[in-house]
Amino acid sequence: MAYAGIHMFMEKLNQVINSNDIPFFNNLEIMYARPQLQVLHDELGSMIQTLFIDQDQDLHHELEKVNDRKKKFKRAAEEAEYIVDLFLSGVYIRNITEDYPTPEDLNISLNLDDVRRSLKSVEIDFFNIRIDSMKMDSSLRPKTTLDQSAAGPSSFIGSQQESMKLLNEIIVGFDHDAELIRDKLVEDQRRLDIVSIVGMGGIGKTTLATKVFNDGYVKHHFHVRVWVTVSQTYDKRGVLIQILESIRAQLDLEKTHDSRLRELVHRHLFGKRYLIVIDDIWHKQTWDKLKVFFPHDNSGSRILLTSRLYEVAKHANSDGLIHHLGYLNKEKSWELLCEMVFHGKDCPEWSIKPGMQIVENCQGLPLAVVVIAGVLAKEAQSENFWVEIAKRTGSYIVGDQNGCLETLALSYNHLPLHLRECFLYLGGFPEDYMFQVQKLIWLWVAEGFVQQAGDRSLEDIAESYLIDLIDRNLVMVADRKKSDGAARTCKVHDLVRELCLKKAKEEQLERYKSSSNVITPPYTPYRMFIEKDTNDLSFTHSPSKTLRSFLCFTFLSFDIAKCFYSFVLLRVLDLHKCELNDFPKGMELLVHLRYLAIWKESEGFPTSICNLWNLQTLIYISKHRCIDLPGNISDLVNLRHLRTYQPYNKRTKTSFLLRSIEKPMNLQSISGIVLGDGVDNFQKCFPCIKELTYTTYRRKRNEFKSLTYLENLKVTCYGGIHITFPTSLKTLTLEKCFLPWSDMSIIQSLPNLQVLKLKEDAFKGSCWNTNEQDFPQLKFLRLEKLDIEVWEAYSGSFPCLRQLEVICRNLKEIPLEIGDIPTLQLIKIWNGNHSIGQSVRRIQEEQRDFGNYDLKIDVKRFFW
Repeated sequence: MAYAGIHMFMEKLNQVINSNDIPFFNNLEIMYARPQLQVLHDELGSMIQTLFIDQDQDLHHELEKVNDRKKKFKRAAEEAEYIVDLFLSGVYIRNITEDYPTPEDLNISLNLDDVRRSLKSVEIDFFNIRIDSMKMDSSLRPKTTLDQSAAGPSSFIGSQQESMKLLNEIIVGFDHDAELIRDKLVEDQRRLDIVSIVGMGGIGKTTLATKVFNDGYVKHHFHVRVWVTVSQTYDKRGVLIQILESIRAQLDLEKTHDSRLRELVHRHLFGKRYLIVIDDIWHKQTWDKLKVFFPHDNSGSRILLTSRLYEVAKHANSDGLIHHLGYLNKEKSWELLCEMVFHGKDCPEWSIKPGMQIVENCQGLPLAVVVIAGVLAKEAQSENFWVEIAKRTGSYIVGDQNGCLETLALSYNHLPLHLRECFLYLGGFPEDYMFQVQKLIWLWVAEGFVQQAGDRSLEDIAESYLIDLIDRNLVMVADRKKSDGAARTCKVHDLVRELCLKKAKEEQLERYKSSSNVITPPYTPYRMFIEKDTNDLSFTHSPSKTLRSFLCFTFLSFDIAKCFYSFVLLRVLDLHKCELNDFPKGMELLVHLRYLAIWKESEGFPTSICNLWNLQTLIYISKHRCIDLPGNISDLVNLRHLRTYQPYNKRTKTSFLLRSIEKPMNLQSISGIVLGDGVDNFQKCFPCIKELTYTTYRRKRNEFKSLTYLENLKVTCYGGIHITFPTSLKTLTLEKCFLPWSDMSIIQSLPNLQVLKLKEDAFKGSCWNTNEQDFPQLKFLRLEKLDIEVWEAYSGSFPCLRQLEVICRNLKEIPLEIGDIPTLQLIKIWNGNHSIGQSVRRIQEEQRDFGNYDLKIDVKRFFW
């Protein structure tokens, strides 16, 4: 039983008991309650030590009883947190503001006697189990079964790049299918043609379409390529926006009328040879509504559909190619299983017999093979374990969806307990939702799913959780950062999402609510995910005391501000799709919030947000380019991440203006900051900062050297400056700094720097000579819009470089010695300069003469 949420509750108790940084805690009611809170804190800590940390190995045979006591302990801890939070909210409303009446259920004194008796009862039961265990003869103890998962975090094995491979990178058996579809798409036929891939869920339709979509010849053949995911619920506006975002139309799309969006789609596609992939289409009527968007202009354009339904494909084009994607044969299934488990290494002899039985039981369904492989890869290689898995998979009929879900459930049943809440949480999000990895990690931390371990940050631990789920093939990486290959976005397969929902209902962990007729057990927290606008949103309580999370993925037509009085115990509030004209006054009541994403159109950062002392993550969406932070922002003593962006264009730079600050903050990351005259330096503001985006409009010396935790730094300067950097830096982006190339020696001296991006006017001067100094760890280098004409470099200057990107129209050539870097994998050039394209081709030819065929060259025309 995971206890991360209880640990976070204990940290809150400790803060209420001991913190002097928050004036609210000096209230007399809270001070009188501190002895009770201290006793509760100590008892919870003792129980965690007993149940989770010091648990006797001899109790494994009593695992069911032990887990039952852990569940009872968790319920008692949830009840305690509920009582404490109600008490704190009542005190806050009574003493901080006179604008709100205190409801009767918040007008309470703190009484923890009953919940402490419940905790004591669990402790006694547990010790009785231990005593009974001592009396049991060890020879009678049965072995641990497959469904008994370890409670502690699993070890992270293998490199990040291996663990985050997309399925389409290692899928086998699709080469012939991909070649057939590609040839049909690029054949010499000018009229618009529709090609379809049809097959059951989990058969690999999207994987095959992705393989074709990213094929090098397909990329070259089509001027425009667009990917649109439709799913079961068709959203015309959403589809139009997906298309325009794919072709990077610069427009405030969210505010544009549908008719204008349709006009823009037609205009951007007309006269171009385009490829549109329409993934996961379910209904004939959906195709009828979609097809009118695409011009028929005899330019050789193509549409590629994927669907589970043959009738939909037939309706779209009765004369076109409808490719039925069949099951993998036994040999291909075995090849896929081995690749996923052993990563190209030879499989042990003992694995062949049970392995063949496993792939036979999966009946050629790639998703089933992949997910079962995730179970096998995460366990110690044991013939007995493989035989047991073969027996388990043999009990299901995989040819239908229910059987497939049961097969996938094997992977869930074998998840370590600390991963189960994280996994089930994904099911609450909309179908085909694209998770921003960083945001998902922050949400997991705020929800209390992440258990502290050693000196690692909660965010790093949460990232390892995600990598573990990816390793188990329950989560797919959708997009990676070009610079380091880390996951940027991820998603879950439709069937995996159905598994999440099924298991969530079984375990009563998640509660999806859209109306007031659902009864919630006392003290049990639930979460609300809103996918569609609704007018019947109401609550069983006033306030709705057990509602802990509210995440909205659509615009709401009703006034959400009216609900805040019912949200007093919320920990997570995500309103990034709900435009608010002003900051709702009722939001200041939500003192338990850990995560807040808000879209506010009016100017000014509300000072009352700074009373939300529990906040860990604040995402502030605004159309304004610069947002004034109040001087009391440092009252947010738990704030770790502060982000801002514009609602219609995240690429537009926005910043916070910090004119003054009362005390240092514990921020780990901030997306954009401008320091006012009243702020001396970053060390006084953010001594623990790890990720910083900074903009300055003044000529001044900028000292970052003292920020010893800083790993990612982006600096934009409108005027020449002098900069110093800490040795901890791993990623550096510079723009408009107008530094002399001689200052590059400062950057070259950074021992841990892996990513360097030099953007427009970062350095000034027509010649860069590395002078045989090296960048010892640099793996990614990007040169963009610099006025450099000559670059002199040596292979020893970049001993670890993997990828080089250049967008500099004046640069004449890439140094020939760059090709001699043994680690270099890719050179990408965007430039209208013909000579630089010739130079990189010359590098490639020379390397091939030496037998190096691994170096890839990508040269594209770029128009300024």
